[in-house]
Amino acid sequence: MRYRRVCVEAFVTVLPPHVVTSEEIETKLRPVYERLSLPEGRLELMTGIRERRFFDPGTMPGQVSAETVRKALNVSGLDPDLCGALIHGSVCRDQMEPATAAYVHSVGGLPQNCVVLDLSNACLGLLNGMLAIADMIELGQIQAGIVVGTEIGRPLVEATIDKLLGDPTVSRKSIKLDFASLTIGSGSAAVVLCDESLSQTGNRLLGGTCRADTSHAKLCAGGGGEMRSSDGRPLMSTDSEALLHAGIGLAAETWERTKQQLSWNNGSVDKYFTHQVGKAHRQLLLEKLGLSFDRDYPTVERLGNTGAAALPTAAALGFQAGHVHPGETVALLGIGSGLNCVMLGLEWHKTIQEETSDS
Repeated sequence: MRYRRVCVEAFVTVLPPHVVTSEEIETKLRPVYERLSLPEGRLELMTGIRERRFFDPGTMPGQVSAETVRKALNVSGLDPDLCGALIHGSVCRDQMEPATAAYVHSVGGLPQNCVVLDLSNACLGLLNGMLAIADMIELGQIQAGIVVGTEIGRPLVEATIDKLLGDPTVSRKSIKLDFASLTIGSGSAAVVLCDESLSQTGNRLLGGTCRADTSHAKLCAGGGGEMRSSDGRPLMSTDSEALLHAGIGLAAETWERTKQQLSWNNGSVDKYFTHQVGKAHRQLLLEKLGLSFDRDYPTVERLGNTGAAALPTAAALGFQAGHVHPGETVALLGIGSGLNCVMLGLEWHKTIQEETSDS
């Protein structure tokens, strides 16, 4: 994929108000830890995740996504009437139908001549949404669009804790399948894209590559069939070690193809943002791709894994923090269960600074 006309005006994020530490989660799981002789501190030690954030109980994704869209429009300065597409790209949605995007559109001040839809692809929904909007801009179908998503991690984490406390058969082996569920956080992010003729930044979306290896589709699964608690909250089963190595393998293949597509080498890339999973994932990914650690912008230590919002949230915080300088090239390195991989390249020139910061 190559683009000539597409610019990225802004990455924005809205962070939840409630901080929950890994220590607090392990305190709740103390009966399980004691029975299995697991040392406390294991969760942070193995993942690097010190804390994550949650929204208020009962918060709906669309509610926060509408706030994030309004913030995105304000930060970018884009005239809402020029927005021809609104895509809601997170795993979490308000309901099966109508699309969560419909509610976000109804309160977001966007025009009626607007494509409105949900797009779901595990942790890649927002990146896939960026590509869908970019395609429409490149074809001249729309002038601008917004992809947004909000992940609500509280129900999954709390349901996992309740499941482990209520299961007398849980073992050192079986608990490994629930471990990744305890790393999940909440968050919201949006990306504003437009035709170059409307851009105030000149930040170009250069293109990228998508690649899939669905032979690993069952390594991480949640929310369907038996993957729900008795009260309907989602559960998730993850073979973390197998997923780690399969995902890194797919990422390495995708990175090579992305460099070919964009005529890059590793030295061409000034900064990058990755999907935020944990410290082991970050270390192995950057080592495998031959990329420097100091050019990355990790957020997983304080936000956990926020699903499809994770990478664009890291980008939003990184751009606002001045991690990327004018004229630098930026890579977005996305991986999602399935397995799927999306890697994109940006040529960055200007970050529109927010009047207030959520960080």
